[in-house]
Amino acid sequence: MDKTRYPLLSKIDSPAELRSLRENQMPAVADELRDFLLDSIASCGGHFGGGLGAVEITVALHYVFNTPHDRIVWDVGHQCYPHKILTGRKDRITTIRTKDGLAPFPKRSESEHDHFGTGHSSTSIGAALGMAIASASRNEKRKVIAVIGDGGITGGMAYEALNHLGDSNADLLVILNDNEMSISPNIGAMTNYLTRLLSGQMSATISKSSKKLLQPIPFANEFVGRITEHAKGVVTPPGTLFEELGLSYYGPANGHDASSLIKILKNLKRLDGPKLLHICTVKGKGYAKAESDPVGYHAVPTFEPSVGVVKSGGKPKITYTQVFSDWLCDIAKQDERVMAITPAMREGSGLVRFSKEFPDRYFDVAIAEQHAVTLAAGMACEDTKPIVAIYSTFLQRGYDQLIHDVAVQNLPVMFAIDRAGVVGGDGQTHAGSFDLTYLRCVPNMVVMTPSDENETRRMLYTAYLQECPAAVRYPRGSGPGTPVESEMNAVEVGKGEVLRQGKQIAILAFGSPVHDALDVGEQLDATVVNMRFVKPIDQALIIDVAKAHELIVTIEDNVVLGGAGSAVNEVLAISQLAVRIKNLGLPDHYLNHATREEQLTDAGLDADGILEAILQFKKESQKTKPAVKRTRRRKTKSDS
Repeated sequence: MDKTRYPLLSKIDSPAELRSLRENQMPAVADELRDFLLDSIASCGGHFGGGLGAVEITVALHYVFNTPHDRIVWDVGHQCYPHKILTGRKDRITTIRTKDGLAPFPKRSESEHDHFGTGHSSTSIGAALGMAIASASRNEKRKVIAVIGDGGITGGMAYEALNHLGDSNADLLVILNDNEMSISPNIGAMTNYLTRLLSGQMSATISKSSKKLLQPIPFANEFVGRITEHAKGVVTPPGTLFEELGLSYYGPANGHDASSLIKILKNLKRLDGPKLLHICTVKGKGYAKAESDPVGYHAVPTFEPSVGVVKSGGKPKITYTQVFSDWLCDIAKQDERVMAITPAMREGSGLVRFSKEFPDRYFDVAIAEQHAVTLAAGMACEDTKPIVAIYSTFLQRGYDQLIHDVAVQNLPVMFAIDRAGVVGGDGQTHAGSFDLTYLRCVPNMVVMTPSDENETRRMLYTAYLQECPAAVRYPRGSGPGTPVESEMNAVEVGKGEVLRQGKQIAILAFGSPVHDALDVGEQLDATVVNMRFVKPIDQALIIDVAKAHELIVTIEDNVVLGGAGSAVNEVLAISQLAVRIKNLGLPDHYLNHATREEQLTDAGLDADGILEAILQFKKESQKTKPAVKRTRRRKTKSDS
């Protein structure tokens, strides 16, 4: 680190060193931290806008509270880069999201300052409340803080935790970081409520209860004055939502005034019980391009700060997400019953075009995966064609609704499941490693695994045609480059296809591993089958293949346990065919963040890994192959 450019930040390798500085130096620390964050992430890429907006609150929290003894829980973790820099990891910040580098989100095993691992939203208040209750049970003098955004607070878990917090009277400070953004602009009634708070439509007064609490505290008058100064809107009387839930509400406060935040936090530190501080920030603060385009600068590749993010030249390869986006708009033109639902992932799930062309049939329900699924179920009851566009890792959050509200009633809800399999730099919390396992055990489901771009389009159409729940799961990024047809052509449900006829070995591949399987099949002169469907699985094809080969190998970019390979095993067990079988897939542990290609290599799911696994299995099988014991047939009367 350049000590001349960062004279204060270069001295800070822990919050204790931050606290050794004078309070009046904190605005300068925040300025240096923002500049360092900009330069660092521009050189390596990563989540960007959220961290720039959270610089001052991060500095203030670590300056006022005795971390790591006091606990800070960050919601989601997109904004945690400044926190990592101040907690001894600034020299490694450019390794973030890379193999063997810093994790993209808070991770307990990485630092004692990462008090709770995150990645999905709306968990911070519940986790922090658990910590506060546990500390109180041991009579520990510990402060606990949950930092949640106005996007995260749209999630149902946040309200479940707030409801408990107000009733528990636990000593917990919730900081609501209000920047009017999650990844996309926020929507919903809570967003409208916070906007009204800031617009001055409600009474611009501090609640009597808040004033009463502050009166006995030193500097209380200054605290009240600061809040009033920064309030464009209000701290309303006890009729506000948060105070009705049992929390003392303070704010709104300027989230980019480090000096003011420190004074406010010092006063709140002296108060016991449930509290909520509402701060207002700007996503991308301090970098004009990010402020004007918070969606585009939520996460960035490497870029030159003076220029900004530049789109790569040439025609980009079509992604699976783009295939879905184009198909959805095409089918919506043909069928006015088509509705698209997303839990706050318009850009990531490929719904931007649809939202513009069919705004009345587009529903962003905010960070509410459970509601997204049940909303679709309700739509399906009324003869519409609801399509839930969702990441594999986020569908996990709506699993009960998928079973209880959709599958039990056999409703024709379609799931377009993006980011299936390994996902690269977002790491463990975002891996779509489990969907084949948790979907194939659900009655009434149809589960499809397309192997390329064109098959994705065909399977999307196939799913749309079903009168039952149907899921199409596809990976992040682009495929092998197969041209995508414009027509709407379905595939036969439950039928795989033999892509290559070989001898002795048969490779049964599900989804994106099909193309590496073909490469290996050429080297081993093996039969290669694109299985296409995990449910219903092609039992007849499996039995035919088993009769004609000595060894079957299954490949999937899903965990081996309970996955597509397990479905093949079950067919073979029932048929009682004597054939050796090897299941290849993701291992029974979480893969660390790396590129998607590196993760597949680590899992042995690239062509070299698949080839090596098959050869090793053949070698071991030959060693352990039991000798065939020949017995003489007993002579019978009919032989005479």
